[in-house]
Amino acid sequence: MRWDLITAIVAALVASGLADESGQWAPYRIHTLFSVECQNYFDWQTVGLMHSFLKSGQPGPITRLLSCTDEQKKNYRGMNLAPTFQVPSWSRHPKTGDWYPAINKPVGVLYWLQHSEDAKHVDWVVILDADMIIRGPIIPWELGAERGRPFAAHYGYLVGCDNLLVRLHTKHPELCDKVGGLLAMHIDDLRVLAPLWLSKTEDVRQDTAHWTTNLTGDIYGKGWISEMYGYSFGAAEAGLKHKINDDLMIYPGYVPREGVEPVLMHYGLPFSIGNWSFTKLDHHEDNIVYDCNRLFPEPPYPREVKIMEPDPSKRRGLILSLECMNTLNEGLILHHAENGCPKPKWTKYLSFLKSKTFMELTKPKLLAPGSVHILPDQHEPPPIDEFKGPYPKIHTLFSTECTTYFDWQTVGFMHSFRQSGQPGNITRLLSCTDEALKNYKGHDLAPTHYVPSMSRHPLTGDWYPAINKPAAVVHWLHHTNIDAEYVVILDADMILRGPITPWEFKAARGRPVSTPYDYLIGCDNDLARLHTRNPEACDKVGGVIIMHIEDLRKFGMYWLLKTQEVRADKEHYGKELTGDIYESGWISEMYGYSFGAAELNLRHIINKEILIYPGYVPEPGADYRVFHYGLEFKVGNWSFDKANWRNTDLINKCWAKFPDPPSPSAVHQTDNDLRQRDLLSIECGQKLNEALYLHHKRRNCPEPGSESTEKISVSRKVGNIETKETQGRDDTKESSGSSESEGRFSRLKLWVIALWLISGVGFLVVMLLVFSTRRGRGTTRGKGYRNKRRTSYSNTGFLDTK
Repeated sequence: MRWDLITAIVAALVASGLADESGQWAPYRIHTLFSVECQNYFDWQTVGLMHSFLKSGQPGPITRLLSCTDEQKKNYRGMNLAPTFQVPSWSRHPKTGDWYPAINKPVGVLYWLQHSEDAKHVDWVVILDADMIIRGPIIPWELGAERGRPFAAHYGYLVGCDNLLVRLHTKHPELCDKVGGLLAMHIDDLRVLAPLWLSKTEDVRQDTAHWTTNLTGDIYGKGWISEMYGYSFGAAEAGLKHKINDDLMIYPGYVPREGVEPVLMHYGLPFSIGNWSFTKLDHHEDNIVYDCNRLFPEPPYPREVKIMEPDPSKRRGLILSLECMNTLNEGLILHHAENGCPKPKWTKYLSFLKSKTFMELTKPKLLAPGSVHILPDQHEPPPIDEFKGPYPKIHTLFSTECTTYFDWQTVGFMHSFRQSGQPGNITRLLSCTDEALKNYKGHDLAPTHYVPSMSRHPLTGDWYPAINKPAAVVHWLHHTNIDAEYVVILDADMILRGPITPWEFKAARGRPVSTPYDYLIGCDNDLARLHTRNPEACDKVGGVIIMHIEDLRKFGMYWLLKTQEVRADKEHYGKELTGDIYESGWISEMYGYSFGAAELNLRHIINKEILIYPGYVPEPGADYRVFHYGLEFKVGNWSFDKANWRNTDLINKCWAKFPDPPSPSAVHQTDNDLRQRDLLSIECGQKLNEALYLHHKRRNCPEPGSESTEKISVSRKVGNIETKETQGRDDTKESSGSSESEGRFSRLKLWVIALWLISGVGFLVVMLLVFSTRRGRGTTRGKGYRNKRRTSYSNTGFLDTK
């Protein structure tokens, strides 16, 4: 066994006086810990982690903290899977009877500190979870850990560090860090922390009155993440302030930050590559460790990933997902071989896992000097950097779903974007279910990033499509390589009238720009005090957002979590608190944005001259850049309400459009305010119809009023007409040239009809002549005539069979 060999080497070193019992030299002795239970589920995770531990070159010993009841031990088969220290099982709490297996982690760490000889010969401890793959050495001091300053990965969803929960459970709420997953700390700090970690876990677990989603961020509301809060609150009590990093531990499926090589993969979430996917929960009862030569379904090969994903950053993320799965399977192969399984049959996949290519892909990843990025203190307001230097890159985002309702909005939005002069690239965040995506026809309407739909929340079942907006932004941040410095976030039901840039509207890092949403009265009452520790920083904003990318990276998850939190807080849906006249929590996403920004003390520059609702009277001299047609508006007897077009397919039905608005001459002539209001409303309606017209033209729709598409099809063949527009042609040029092309098309149609008539008459004349000739000669034809015909054909060679 590999562990016997390692033990022998350590013993030899100790005997020679070169090292202590851990095989290392003080004060640099490292010990790695992970906690499991006596289950098949944890056994295959153990095999994967232990194999990666060996491959990575992680220094020092590793210990599995195994929590088992006496009854479980009788039938447990996995004692030899790793160097193991057995600890009491507290899955069922010995005093309260509460069933909470996650408490075994702090119980196991405390028991190891108190009863293990190894703990007496350690300087630094690295604590991991079983569902992880180590890619390279995790050296605490290289990560920046110091005595009194542990290193940890960022767990942004622990919102309880910012609200009432932390004030209930620690005297030092200002020291509460949202961390977990990867922990590296000095042994002296761990000795102080461990008993507090356990006691605070028990406290939070028993505090059932404060398990609600808005306080904990736990969407189940069942106290399942009490152990995580136990760690953060215990560390705060111990006075430990962490050095926090958000890119050295990565979830497979996420895109790693450019220039950063993660040293740890945490496969706690589902991930996929093309049609292949993996979810650890699907293997909860899987005894794959004990089934000879059985592996997890093989993922695609690296060369297939290179073909399927052209974007190098996304491709890099997919290659990491491959590495995670292949390392798990490689560990299973070696484990089966060590335990007497017969040699497996040769397969292409087994050959790949033994290849130099795979060996090269999975060689240990070493931290480059200066590559560890430590996040700023979460409790300090972000710095405000004034805009300087050349104009930065901008990326515009808008969020939609797989419906024709959003498709016609997308057509209008994209047409206006092209005409507005907005700099930079644009991306449509398209949230779709797998089923909706199968029949979706609007893939070509805009540059698109596809996002799993959260309209029906995957865990709570709550139907709330508005959550797709923050969820899509978070997905985009984690799955794309972004080279823009500023991001402009808009809604699909908008028409751009001009560029929206950070330099014009004075946006800066730490100081986003937005437009007023004065109806968000919850920023001024108890709603804000319930949902943010900084109610005074709550801004009533929305619609248009201009934000620095680094602010958005920190803020995105807060936006999503606060949206879920407000949505779950049904007790406070009342319109006197929210301003929502429906009292249905429909504007939870808007409050999620405001409360999330308040958590980070992101105070907005609020500009009321960027956006206007058609139908509102404009401010004198305002140069509005955006129409937001979210509300009904009217000009005389004409009106437009987007909700009336929710179920109308204006995209796939040729030449479908909205009722034309009145001409500008029909608006008020005496009252200038009303005149300007109506002119803006007409402009919005005209722009939507103009966009639809050009969309149908690009789709090669037959001319309006033609009898059938088939006739136009024939005329194209006869006239050899090229109707496909050059992609990217200026929309204005298309519009200005439309009347001339229509004239040419009408003349061609008349010419084709005349040609048909002449051809038909000519055909009838020829047929009459043929039949009349045959009747005149029919009585004289006989056998000799038929022989003469056959002879004449034969002489021409038509019947030559040689």
